[in-house]
Amino acid sequence: MSDEHKRDGNLQAEVERQARRYERARRESTTILAQTVFLGTLGGLFVLPVVVGAYFGNWLDDHAQGYSIHWTIIMILVGLIVGATNVYLFIKKHD
Repeated sequence: MSDEHKRDGNLQAEVERQARRYERARRESTTILAQTVFLGTLGGLFVLPVVVGAYFGNWLDDHAQGYSIHWTIIMILVGLIVGATNVYLFIKKHD
């Protein structure tokens, strides 16, 4: 086989490989809507525990004498930890 035929065969193989990569990338690409839903879910997983913690801490402060805002701050911090853990586990699961 001459060098010209080898180059043509290599070029054809490279073009076919690039075409397969392009098709796979096109099929696997996510839409803007899917990305928006993913980011919204991450936001909800992070913010919801913080807000629930703040409300629960405020409720505890209202029912405990002499604590003013201590429980609120503690429960917000717990909510931050829980929210960060939720986000980490969600990303790990979908990665």
